[in-house]
Amino acid sequence: MEKQSKSIGIKVKLPKKKCKDEVCPFHGSLKCRGKIFTGVVISTKMQKTITVEFERRYFLPKYERYEKRRTRIKAHNPDCVNAKDGDIVRISECRPLSKTKNFVVIENLGKAKGFEERREALEESKTRKESKEEINGIKDSKNPSGIKEEDASDKSESN
Repeated sequence: MEKQSKSIGIKVKLPKKKCKDEVCPFHGSLKCRGKIFTGVVISTKMQKTITVEFERRYFLPKYERYEKRRTRIKAHNPDCVNAKDGDIVRISECRPLSKTKNFVVIENLGKAKGFEERREALEESKTRKESKEEINGIKDSKNPSGIKEEDASDKSESN
């Protein structure tokens, strides 16, 4: 007999899939309490762990203005929720699951607009930067002393 999805005390859509994860708030014994955040998944490279990022406003008293700051949080990703890169998710605080994980994904709200375009633009800018460094490296290897040819000829003529 499989466990049924249970209510976690927060108004969220129950997941359609079932999982056998012990640290799942719906099918396991994990209790959710405390803070609840909504953010975008930026990394799913770890096993059953995702990195969620969201923006917040920070007040600067000297200038009496706000600035945008980003917060990145690692959260447990149960098999029944299964969030991917670019998804907007709701995460809830729970007991510490590891050294850096204190949150669990409780709802997948859909895809973020423009996430793939931003990621592609970031990758493209990295490749441009690397190609510029390669070009500069080739120029430096032709003239290892770093002195321009005109300067070297002027020095030899003055001697």
